[in-house]
Formats: sequence, structure tokens, C-alpha cells
Amino acid sequence: MIQWRRGVVVEVRSRWAGAVEYAVRLPSGDVVRALGYVEVVGDLGPGTAVLLNTTALERGLGTGGLAIVVAAPDALPHPVEDVTAVRGHLVKARYTPSQTMVLGVDEQDSEHHEVLAGADDLAGLPVVVADLHSALPAVLAGLREAAPSLRVAYVMTDGGALPLDFSRTVAGLRDAGWLDASITVGQAFGGDLEAVNVHTGLLAARHVVRADVVVVSQGPGNLGTGTRWGFSGTSAGEAVNAAGTLGGRPVCSLRISEADPRERHLGVSHHSLTAYGRVSLVPADVPVPLLPGGLGARVLEQARAMGAASGGRLSVHEVETDGLEAALRSSPVTLSTMGRGYDDDRAGFLGAAVAGRYAARLARVI
Repeated sequence: MIQWRRGVVVEVRSRWAGAVEYAVRLPSGDVVRALGYVEVVGDLGPGTAVLLNTTALERGLGTGGLAIVVAAPDALPHPVEDVTAVRGHLVKARYTPSQTMVLGVDEQDSEHHEVLAGADDLAGLPVVVADLHSALPAVLAGLREAAPSLRVAYVMTDGGALPLDFSRTVAGLRDAGWLDASITVGQAFGGDLEAVNVHTGLLAARHVVRADVVVVSQGPGNLGTGTRWGFSGTSAGEAVNAAGTLGGRPVCSLRISEADPRERHLGVSHHSLTAYGRVSLVPADVPVPLLPGGLGARVLEQARAMGAASGGRLSVHEVETDGLEAALRSSPVTLSTMGRGYDDDRAGFLGAAVAGRYAARLARVI
């Protein structure tokens, strides 16, 4: 179900990329946080009446736990125009009230269609695949520490947030020059380039963006149910398959934690063990951080067991972490995973950073 509320914008609290956070007063007098996308509802000022979707807010969800501005009925953002004159026919968020039409990099109206029409090879392009969106800045920290001049593209899948503008992380990384291009695939939208699926997103990264390395993850807002298979991160294994099928070099970024209160996520998360160990079916590299103490032994044992069970399909590589703490602390965006910062769960960020370091080494070889 959807919980609807009416309200009035009180103030603009913050803005990034194409997103704006508003303070909105409800008829009850309560003031709530509400997120509006400029491309969807326009840039609103105080006093504007808005219609809100407050479902996630009232359920107290984490990443998505705020109201969403659905419309400003008295302040429509665009003049009436002939939609048939708009280039592109890729529909994202299909068959929902918020569906939007974009120009896909791979469709016929795109200037890149001819390049992608016959594209079929990533030519060994390193593709770092991660479960959580929060791994992105840590992967980039590892990449930049090893090879700061590499050109990097980010492919965002639709397992979490659909609008890329929801991500403050991507906005901050772009502003800092850590990320060269973004590509949204599947039902996700708002990237520098739009693509039908992960396959064409990867091919666009190689043949249009000319990236040296690609990072693939879902958007913010990972979904899990506490069951063996019920989590959105299974898409990480599918991304590994896409990269390998197209002749890329998949690099599996392990989801690791030393502080998660749930046993299934301590050490190497069961999400990584399932996505890489059982969903992925092609050869891939698995960088493992050399961590101290019992945690390090546990992580290495789990990774080696996964590699052994794969029959040689997964190649486990032990990667030193020297120098990565400084690289991670230099991140232009806040490092946070499942509500924990770097000092709360260092292993989680080091696990992603070694994947970036390893991919940088591959990129310098090809």
C-alpha cells in the first residue's frame, strides 16, 4: 500500500545533484523530511503545496525512511510539450505512476548506437562488483591509491534506489573528480548514460566512456530478509556473469564486517558467499584483505573455502592493506555502511579497498 499525505514546503534543507531535501509541514503541524527530484517535480520553494508518499517514513525504514515528494499540483515543473518529439523511448520505473522516459545509450536514437550495435567484448576490462552501494567510495580509494589517473565508470543496478540522484555518495565522488561517469541500468535511471541492462551498461563503459575500470553495485537501500536467498545483493553474482561473458575481468569485492551484530554477516557475509560462490558461474578474482588476528584468519578461511568449493572458478588473492587506511580517510564522502563509519567497522571498508587496489593492478597490465 501507499500512504499519502498533503503538506506545505517550509524550507529547503539541502541539495545535491538533482535532489533536494525539504522540510514539509503536514496538516497535523508535524514537520517531516521530504525528498524531491528536480527532474520529476521541479525546484520548489517555501509555501508550495505538495503531495507526499510517506510510506517508508511512517514505517521507520533506514536508507529510504523519509517522505517523497510525488507532485506539486499547483507548480508543475514543465510546460506542456509534445512527448513524441523527445528523443529516446527507454521507459524506467515502468508501469508505475512515476515512470519516466529517457534516451538509452544503446537505442536507435542515440549517437552511440552504431558503436554499441555490434559491441561484444570488454577486452579484459577490470570490473569490480560489490554488494552494497557503500562499498563504492572504498573501492575508489583503493583504486586511486594504486593508480590515481585511471578513468573509472560506475554502473548502478536497480537492486536498491532507482534514481541515481538519491545517492549523495555519487554526487560527492563526481564533484571531487574521483568518478568519471555513471551509467544506470535496468529500472535505475539518472546516470550520465542510461542502458537497458548490465551488459550494455558495461559495454558503454568500455566503448563510450573509455573507462579503465568499472565498478558495479546496486544503488543505496539494499534489501534483505534474513533468508538464504532473499536479498537484493544476489545481483552481484549476476553482474559477475555479465562481465565474464563479455570478456571482462570480474573482481569480486567481498562484503566483510567485524562489527555487524548478525552472525551471518560477520567475517565474510553470507551475501558474498552466496552471490559469488553460487550465483556467479564464470571465472573471477576474489581479493581478500590481510587483516590481523582472529578476524583475518576467519575471513581468509571463508574465502579459501568458497574458492575451493567453486572448483577453481574463483581465484582467491591475498592483498596487503598497508597504506589503505590513509587512502580511505582521504575519501571526499563520508564512509558509512549499515550505519557504521570507518572507525566502527574498518574491515568492511578494507575489504572493498583491496578490490580496488587489485583491479588497479589489472588495469595497468591490460
